[in-house]
Amino acid sequence: MEKSIYLIVGLGNPDKKYEGTRHNIGFMVIDSFCKKENINLNINDFFAMYNKVKLFDKDVIIAKPMTYMNNSGISVFEIVKFFKIKTENILIIHDDLDLNVGELRLKPKGSSGGHNGLKSIFTNLQSEDIKRIKIGIGKPKYNTIDHVLTKFDKDEKVLIDEAIDKASDAIIYYLQNNFDLCMSKYNHKEKKVEDGSK
Repeated sequence: MEKSIYLIVGLGNPDKKYEGTRHNIGFMVIDSFCKKENINLNINDFFAMYNKVKLFDKDVIIAKPMTYMNNSGISVFEIVKFFKIKTENILIIHDDLDLNVGELRLKPKGSSGGHNGLKSIFTNLQSEDIKRIKIGIGKPKYNTIDHVLTKFDKDEKVLIDEAIDKASDAIIYYLQNNFDLCMSKYNHKEKKVEDGSK
């Protein structure tokens, strides 16, 4: 029996000028994950930098589309078509304007919420039933485009670094277990314990 292939995709923009910007949080999570698992995305094909590896007894493709955010679906579609990946085995990591900076939210499916990278993926795959890990980048004060292409300030950077670490751990946990367990573990908001309380 042929084993299922899993696809983990982080969204972002490829140019150096976009490194560290809010819109590139998906790339940052993939970089963190690859560092933890000692993976090198050294194959340039399907409009992406990717690699196919064996992790936790699973065949897994890790990819960063090089199409620029708004055309992410072109790359994802090419990978899915070539490797015959089932929709339920796809996980997308991306930024989210509606979540506070550094907040993590895992979703098994749903609309794009206005995210152009997701819109492109959903259009190309003709499905919204795709798992995703969303990382909050905060609401824009003025212009949305300017906001997503700015870097995090010093205070935000601390929260984002924690979120990146947590999101990359969530990918590992998902591959070791399943997405329902992963949501249970990572979707709760951590409550701050005040002095004297339990």
